[in-house]
Amino acid sequence: MPRLLFLFLDGVGLGSSDPERNPLAAAPMPALRGLLGGNPLVASSAPYEGPLATLLAVDATLGVAGPPQSASGQGVLLTGRNLPREFGGHYGPKPSPAIAQALAENNLFHEVTRRGRTAALLNAYPPRYFAAIARRHRMYSSIPMAVVAAGIQLMTAEDLQGGRALSADFTGTGWLLQPDFPPAPTYTPMEAGRKLAELARGYDLTWFDYWLPDYAGHRSTRPETLSLLETFDGVLGGLAEAWAAEPGLIVMTSDHGNLEDHHKRSHTLNPVPALLLGPQSLRREFGRDLHNLTDFAPAVLGTLFGPIADASTPLASPSSSPAA
Repeated sequence: MPRLLFLFLDGVGLGSSDPERNPLAAAPMPALRGLLGGNPLVASSAPYEGPLATLLAVDATLGVAGPPQSASGQGVLLTGRNLPREFGGHYGPKPSPAIAQALAENNLFHEVTRRGRTAALLNAYPPRYFAAIARRHRMYSSIPMAVVAAGIQLMTAEDLQGGRALSADFTGTGWLLQPDFPPAPTYTPMEAGRKLAELARGYDLTWFDYWLPDYAGHRSTRPETLSLLETFDGVLGGLAEAWAAEPGLIVMTSDHGNLEDHHKRSHTLNPVPALLLGPQSLRREFGRDLHNLTDFAPAVLGTLFGPIADASTPLASPSSSPAA
């Protein structure tokens, strides 16, 4: 069975092709545009299927009023459940007790390890993060919460130093600018992309939480945002180059829009991208029933384990026996 790398881009929607409004339309991003036949990552570019990549537009609103939020959107990706509808609205940035309970009951990391395969979150977290969690001065966001709930250890500074994880900005530059963070290796964006591919080969399901785009959408200047996208494009170029012969799938998506409309500074109602890299047969199967955020979990399991018997309940209960 193939491996799958889930590259989560927080706060990235498919917006207009107006470069004055949408940094994704303004940034050159040669690696990304090369994957998309010369097109930028905007709404008018989807759907697209080319020799290297597939791009689909996916609904993040889930039929619930109001702009999507991080905790519930990420929870949907991790569980396949329409949590905003179940719990009466979009919620974030940190999980509500109801979302936390849903993640504790079962999530993709639970399911993959329960079925005898391996999974990891490749983000390294600094010592002060763990200290703040221990003192209850900080809450897990949905993604690390799901990982911990599944009994998987979060990566540490030691993992970053040992080349087993990457920093939140991929390159380690931002990590080194923090005066109280331990020393760490740094990479060029291309090197970081190759490193991400290398690390993904060590597990069946890997996840990377790239939360900086949402931060940029809320707070960064236009030059800062364009610089962020330039770095990400370099990472993507290295990743795509290193993944070219890999018989596995890279899935890139988001929980909600934000970065794509620099006139707003808040979450949008725009669809989010599903950018798929890998063999065409895998891309077609993964994207066949991909319409909204609830469809990712069954598609991930379908890629890793083959067809799911009941797509309406993509994650089996924790008491279920493993699939044959």
